[in-house]
Amino acid sequence: MKNRLLAKAASQDEWLPVVNEKGEVVGKATRRSCHSGSMLLHPVVHLHLINERGDIYLQKRSMKKDLLPGMWDTAVGGHVGLGEKIEDALKRETSEELGITKFKARFLGSYVWESSRERELVFPFLCTSHDAIHINNDEVDEGGFWSRKEIEQNMNANIFTPNFLHEYNRLLKNIK
Repeated sequence: MKNRLLAKAASQDEWLPVVNEKGEVVGKATRRSCHSGSMLLHPVVHLHLINERGDIYLQKRSMKKDLLPGMWDTAVGGHVGLGEKIEDALKRETSEELGITKFKARFLGSYVWESSRERELVFPFLCTSHDAIHINNDEVDEGGFWSRKEIEQNMNANIFTPNFLHEYNRLLKNIK
């Protein structure tokens, strides 16, 4: 328990780049500061996994998360570290959260997401080819493929993150 609390405290003090809407670094701030309502724009990566049937893989966020614990979300999502390239952050987060080390992803175009606590410059990617998924970490409780029908039937059930619901509509424009 003590080690988990120390790790959580350390992650809150992690330095993140502060960027403008073009993604250019204009400063730095701690993760805690970025999530405190400061509205400092910071970059994140998202990866959407789609299977051959068009089903979308979702992760259930760990109950240990400080933001939106226990909610279903994009397959992979995470912060870009200070000095880290977008593609490197995507590879790192995909490996950390789903144990996937080999995949091909297509960039879908960035956008700004704003909630009551933070402002993110989101870099979403779409993946249809990857190696096996192995969830074994403190970030994800479970995961699985959802059909579009299952997602749409549960859109008002308060089980999905607001960001996923927003991004879902953008995602549909990029898949068949």
